[in-house]
Amino acid sequence: MRVLKTILIIVLALLAVMCLLGFIGQDNFRYARSTTIAAPAEVVYGHISKLSGMQEWGPWQAMDRDQVQSLEGTDGSIGSVWKWEGDTVGKGMQELTSLEPNTSVRTKLTFIVPVIGEMVSTGTYDLESMGDSTKITWGMEGENGFWGKLMSKFGDNDAMMGPMFETGLANLKTMAEAEAAALKADLAAKTSGGYVIEMIDRPETVYVGKRNKKVKWNDMGAFYGSTFGAAGKALGAAKIELAGPPSGVLWEWNETTRTADVMAGMPVKASADVKVEGMETYVIPASKMLMTPYYGDYAKNMSAHVALDEYIKAKGLTHYGNVIEEYVTDPMAEPDTAKWLTNVYYMVK
Repeated sequence: MRVLKTILIIVLALLAVMCLLGFIGQDNFRYARSTTIAAPAEVVYGHISKLSGMQEWGPWQAMDRDQVQSLEGTDGSIGSVWKWEGDTVGKGMQELTSLEPNTSVRTKLTFIVPVIGEMVSTGTYDLESMGDSTKITWGMEGENGFWGKLMSKFGDNDAMMGPMFETGLANLKTMAEAEAAALKADLAAKTSGGYVIEMIDRPETVYVGKRNKKVKWNDMGAFYGSTFGAAGKALGAAKIELAGPPSGVLWEWNETTRTADVMAGMPVKASADVKVEGMETYVIPASKMLMTPYYGDYAKNMSAHVALDEYIKAKGLTHYGNVIEEYVTDPMAEPDTAKWLTNVYYMVK
């Protein structure tokens, strides 16, 4: 009887100590690790802003290959939820709660622990752009309840969680750097003379304006100005909507005579047989085109044309048909010529 009484006293004493420790342990916790990734912030953000992306680089996949997972909601948007359940990883869920593009992500983490119940914390993902590289800090933080305070007295949770964070960050680094390298190679393959050139499928476009087969280079500004103004008035009177910015449609650029065969045209939302009084109609069929943006004085965009010519030769393409210049910026609204945008198109096959 005395032995049982002694054991009971010891048990009660231990329970009292545990209760005391459960009340005086750490109120809050935060575990975090950082690494620097040789990739721009937007690339890294692409891997942390979707729950499916976290699944790919997170360390938990390798811990339990048989775990059951599900995604609810629209992945990559606030409110989407990733749930999991397995023998090794336990049961829990992660919800996207905050997204700041290329800057930070926050999630609500809920771990469902037998006997203890739900343990809720916040997942933090913070990016610091460093040019071509990005520092990422991945952490988990929250308030300690009774059991959390108790466990903080018996173990180093940071030492336990740290290696998992480091493994996940190493996986993320490998994936993001591989993507950044591929994007860099793709960009280099599309760059000519400092211009990034894209291959696009351009739809059929109907132009209304006037064509001059022998306009002198020095007179092109005046020709464009008078024709665009007249075409705009005529289209307004005919109640025909524009489909894009004023454009120069070129057939020939003659270096010898210093003249051009060009149409000052307005792209319109109309059929190919549209007629506008005092104007001509010209249709460019749907076709593959190379396009590059040029910023600067409209009269000084020859470098963009040279870049396109060199790209066509380097890629073994054939230029045919028209060259198109879209004058996106209104010079009357933007006095700084450095901000004037011209989209230059070459028809190719």
